[in-house]
Amino acid sequence: MNARGPHGYRRGIIAAAALLSTLAAPSAYAADAADAALTGKVLMRADQITYDTEQSVVSAEGHVELDSDDRIMLADKITYNQKSDTVTASGNISVLAPNGDVAFADRVVLTHGMRAGVLDGFKALIGRTGRLAAVRAVRTTDEITAATRAIYTPCEICNKPGHRTPSWQIKAGHMIYDEKHHRIYYRDAVLEMFGVPVFYTPYFSHADPTVKHETGILRPEFGTSSTIGTFVRLPYYIALTDSRDMTLSPMLTTEGGDILQTEYRERWNHGGMWLQASGGYNPNGGLSGHEHQWYSSLFGSGRIPLAGIWRAGYDVQLTSNDTFLKRYDLSNEDNLVNDLFISAVSGRSRFAITSYFFQDLRIPHVSAGVMPLVLPLVEYNYEPDRLLFGGRFRFDLSGSAISRHIGVDSQRISTEMRWQHPLVTDGGQLVTFTADLRGDAFHVTNNDATATDLLGRPIPFGSRYVSRGQPYLAVDWRWPFIRNGLASGNALVVEPIVQMIAAPYGGNPAGIPNENSTDFELDETDIFSLDRLPGYSLWESGPRANVGFRTEAFFPTGSIEMLLGEVFRLKPDPIFATVSGFSSKSSDIVGRYTIKFPPYFSLTHRVDFDSGDGTVRRNEVYFNGSYHRSSLTVSYEQLSQQAILQNLPREEVNGEATIGLFDHWAVYAAGRRDLQTHQMLSSEFGIGWENDCLGLAIAYQRQYTRTGDLPPSTSVFLRIIPKFGSESDRSEALFPQHVFSTP
Repeated sequence: MNARGPHGYRRGIIAAAALLSTLAAPSAYAADAADAALTGKVLMRADQITYDTEQSVVSAEGHVELDSDDRIMLADKITYNQKSDTVTASGNISVLAPNGDVAFADRVVLTHGMRAGVLDGFKALIGRTGRLAAVRAVRTTDEITAATRAIYTPCEICNKPGHRTPSWQIKAGHMIYDEKHHRIYYRDAVLEMFGVPVFYTPYFSHADPTVKHETGILRPEFGTSSTIGTFVRLPYYIALTDSRDMTLSPMLTTEGGDILQTEYRERWNHGGMWLQASGGYNPNGGLSGHEHQWYSSLFGSGRIPLAGIWRAGYDVQLTSNDTFLKRYDLSNEDNLVNDLFISAVSGRSRFAITSYFFQDLRIPHVSAGVMPLVLPLVEYNYEPDRLLFGGRFRFDLSGSAISRHIGVDSQRISTEMRWQHPLVTDGGQLVTFTADLRGDAFHVTNNDATATDLLGRPIPFGSRYVSRGQPYLAVDWRWPFIRNGLASGNALVVEPIVQMIAAPYGGNPAGIPNENSTDFELDETDIFSLDRLPGYSLWESGPRANVGFRTEAFFPTGSIEMLLGEVFRLKPDPIFATVSGFSSKSSDIVGRYTIKFPPYFSLTHRVDFDSGDGTVRRNEVYFNGSYHRSSLTVSYEQLSQQAILQNLPREEVNGEATIGLFDHWAVYAAGRRDLQTHQMLSSEFGIGWENDCLGLAIAYQRQYTRTGDLPPSTSVFLRIIPKFGSESDRSEALFPQHVFSTP
């Protein structure tokens, strides 16, 4: 049968249909062909098809497509022998496997449903980015491909000047690709970077790009530090199962001893856990630099689902030495929090029992004997789904037991009921009515003569009970005015806000320790709050009014928002210190304005100034900008006296910039400076090169201040980040984590 002429392609399909009929015919020859072709289903399309019935050979030319068991071959010319189940092809050959891999060749001879054979001029696309090439490859039925004079790279290659040579590639005399186990093996392999041989190994292997996790060495990090000398960090990843893994990261130094960091991670349905344990020995520790010190730390978190609505969890942050974490760049945390809890959530209601343990690493820090142990904190919040008298009802129950080796021990139980009813008038005014009733009972035991209560009054020795109760009524009034702009997408919102709170005076009797209300700071986040004090220790009492406004302008590409507010009282509340800006009848004026035009830039300015003389108590400016591969972050902070009491810097500026240069180059710089003492706190800069399959960077860090027995230090980091194209490759910072954080 011949299929030729202008209608050759249509006739080719008819010929393929005839071929299928022949394969399915009830003859001895048809049965043999069916066995050889595994399923016996072969579809061929071409411009011209010739079928030799005597030899059982099908020949096709011109835009040939052969489909056998979900494997598709495209070529200029294909010959298919039904008796031997052999496919011979030439000219622009490509084979698409069921898993998406694509192979190319100049000439192929395949058998067993195109699963085995010989390929000359072999090339293949593996996964999303893997590229494999060889002079000759032999494929077996067990999904093994053996190649000679082979090359593998995950880098993109195109026929443009400067892009024809990949950033890195592996050349090998012999290579085996185990498709079933997703692994590539090399013999006599050479690693080339930018076409230059840099490393030889007689044997090497790695997972193919479709593997999500595989045991092996991760990207190393090299560097030198004035504190620990020259160091190398070499992480080793262990894939235990699809949901469990472990990483061992030894760090060897020339002057700071050696440490081992381990990490275990596991995921399960609706939960998971991770633990990171570190330990080390340093013969050059301490203030003298000659003390023998052993270090250890434990970090982790876990969420464990229990029966029904119940779950348990933990968070752990512990270290044996105040400067261990910063010395080896493990963490910048200086206030470690540990907790263990069990909780249940049903609808809008929640119940939880939690215990807390704290560790202070700041210098000078609170001694361990004074740090509180919270065991336990009990919280119950009940909020029905239905409305009560047209409003939302909420009931809160809280209890805690706090103990110390030195100082005040206390046990507390608190209850609170709140009802809120929002209304919207015909004119668009928003009015919310609130009624609240709260009561507390304390049992206080004191063994410290220096202990003071909420208002600085001495707490008597021994044990005593203290109770209190307070109601308040409040009205929240807002009237947003909205005007649409002349252009589409433009709008302006102006919203005055007035909150009136009626509450009795008092509520802070003598003898109650201030356990959890010490972090109060008046700002735009709590200026319009009915109860702005955190925790349960302090009560804000007396009638008061919160007054201000909010305005926001919307544009098609961004927005501008401004918020101002102030609090007025009939008489001062003695619980607020002078430095709080809230000690007189009128508070400081606090505000914020924000300009956002994503993704290019955002600007936020937070300010707190005295309403009497205009003195600025707090001034904070944050700017973020980005354009293509460049970004800039700048912050200025002039903090209040309240922040100084918490050991925070008075006035400082932070800056961080990344500038994308030509091609794949980038430079990075960062710095932090204390403007009050005119002293640099930290600085950092680096230069790097990065594309889709390789990252190279060198960075410099300088820490100017001393922390305990950790002196000012200088560090240089070198990072080489090869990317094998695996689906598990995660973006990794080209530059090391800088030594400061910008809020």
